[in-house]
Amino acid sequence: MLIAGFPAGAWGTNCYLVAPAAGEECVIVDPGHQAAEGVAEAVAKHRLKPVAVILTHGHIDHVASVVPVCGAHDVPAWIHPADRYMMSDPEKALGRAFGAQLMGELTVGEPSDVHELTDGSLLKLAGLELTVSHAPGHTKGSVTFRTPATGGERDIPPVLFSGDLLFAGSVGRTDLPGGDPAEMLESLARVCLPLDDSTVVLSGHGPQTTIGRERATNPYLREVAAGPGSFEPPRRGM
Repeated sequence: MLIAGFPAGAWGTNCYLVAPAAGEECVIVDPGHQAAEGVAEAVAKHRLKPVAVILTHGHIDHVASVVPVCGAHDVPAWIHPADRYMMSDPEKALGRAFGAQLMGELTVGEPSDVHELTDGSLLKLAGLELTVSHAPGHTKGSVTFRTPATGGERDIPPVLFSGDLLFAGSVGRTDLPGGDPAEMLESLARVCLPLDDSTVVLSGHGPQTTIGRERATNPYLREVAAGPGSFEPPRRGM
């Protein structure tokens, strides 16, 4: 499997292009602020053909380039229905106004073709199989995407595109509209803790990690594993 990722824009949001191999179809995960140029470069470098954009949640730092990217490649976008409104109304989603200069750089609105994600569904796109898990806490419509492990001569561990649910050493903030600490706890317990330690975590911000590393060192995931208690997520990500 080929995964080409890069941090984009003012918030350094990770955008990923995922394909079975170079020269094949791909899906684009979270094309955020100023991501269109990086997507075009990765498509050309790896000779990819995008077939869909898939979104972990609706915050503007993850969806700002959805319209131009979908338009350039004539592909649909997939998002959970609870976050769909954010593509057209980012200020409502964040509970504060953007500066006029920044808003002038953003393309607000929906692409022409939008599909809605459901918990537990299996997306079969670009020769890939991606399991969708609804994971509210950061937003009401946050989801993760997970690829299966691949056996054979070259074992490939599963990969979790965690969005702003789980980071290396941290978790997503819950203090914005739609955020909920109790839902974050439940999502971490239900979505992350059951995964194999070998699962590679590619998050919305920061470096890659593994479930095993986070289970052992992430104070928030360790707290969830230990049982009920106080929970104060950091203010990381949008």
